Parts: sequence; structure tokens; C-alpha cells
Amino acid sequence: MKNLLLRINDKIYMTCIWVAGLSVLAVALMIPWGVFARYVLGTGSSWPEPTAILLMIVFTFIGAAASYRSGSHMAVDMVTSRLPPHWQTLASVFTQLLMAAVCIFMTIWGTKLCMTTWNQFMSAIPTLRVGITYMPIPIGGFLTLIFVLEKLFLGDQSQRRVVQFDLIEESEGAV
Repeated sequence: MKNLLLRINDKIYMTCIWVAGLSVLAVALMIPWGVFARYVLGTGSSWPEPTAILLMIVFTFIGAAASYRSGSHMAVDMVTSRLPPHWQTLASVFTQLLMAAVCIFMTIWGTKLCMTTWNQFMSAIPTLRVGITYMPIPIGGFLTLIFVLEKLFLGDQSQRRVVQFDLIEESEGAV
């Protein structure tokens, strides 16, 4: 059962990586298009800037879930690293519980925000509902919650092959 859950979480992790990466790629392509359309063609497009902002929000919330699992998120452990091992374990569990609370808050209240604003439309992109623009909040909160629960119950998974694929590929190429 544990291996099945870890394989499912590996797929979720890779999906997060791909979604975040494609969001950044799309932003990198549409901002130059907006500049080109405005200054070369003389017809400014109204969609590149708000779309890029929305994609950066997707990148932030979905990428944060992936970075949490890989252990590459920002962490200040100046105090906890100096504690005795038993206290370090307790501090880690407490931190995970706080993270779970934040993720549950994001999921519940983010969903309520999406539902509340569902019937509103963006002025810059009139066909896009405001509720859709807020969807990365509850989705990112839920995905991060999955990885928080994984860390609480199955331990740190930041050394898994799927998470450390770049380091493994470099070491295999060097052999």
C-alpha cells in the first residue's frame, strides 16, 4: 500500500512540475509577443499581460507544492538544528501540523472564494470567470496537503528518484 501511495504521489509531483514549467514557458512566450504586438505591429493585445499574471499564479501555487515535496522550499532551521534529536522530531511534527492547517485553510477558503466569484468575469478577458482565476489557491493547497500528509505518515520523500532525477541523470552521465 505504501509503495502504491508513493507512486501516485510521484505522478502528482511530476504533474505539478510539468504544470509549473509549462506555465513559465507560456509566460516567457506571451510577454515578448505582447511587446512585439504593441511596439512593432502597433496594435497592443490586451490578453498577454493578464494571462501572464494568471499563469504566474498557477506557477506559484502548483510549483510550491512540488517544491515542498522536494524539500527545496525556504526553511529557516537555525534554532531547530541546535535542538536535541528528540526535540527536532517534535518540532518537525509541529511544523507539519501547522503546514497541514495552512493547506486546509487554503483549500476550504480558496474553494469558497472560487464559488463566490464564479459569476463574475474578468474585464481584461471577458470570457474568463474570476472564480477560475482563483482556482490555483485551493488546488495548490490540496496538493501541498497531500505532500504534507505524505511527509507526516511516510517520511521525507525528497530523496526519491523522481524528485532527484536531475542529480541521478548527471551521475549516470558521468559514469
